[in-house]
Amino acid sequence: MNNLEKYDLMQKISRELEDLKNSQTAIIKKIGQIEAHNINLSDSALDKELAVIYEHVAENLEKVEALEDKFSQSVKKFQSENKLDQQSEETSS
Repeated sequence: MNNLEKYDLMQKISRELEDLKNSQTAIIKKIGQIEAHNINLSDSALDKELAVIYEHVAENLEKVEALEDKFSQSVKKFQSENKLDQQSEETSS
């Protein structure tokens, strides 16, 4: 795999990490909606279990965000070290 192919794959992974982060955010919003509905229902099992699920999803979101940030830095470093920003400008010209 040459550097340009590797960089393309790194960009694809970055997009997938962004999608994963968005999915985790959507799950958190959905849990909030269920909790809001449960205010009227007052189901104690839902109260208890949703809090646990929310905590785990929130932790996962933090981990995904940290991984996305760390990987983004790696991609930028790889791009800079291999002068891929200049290569992609030359190929698009």
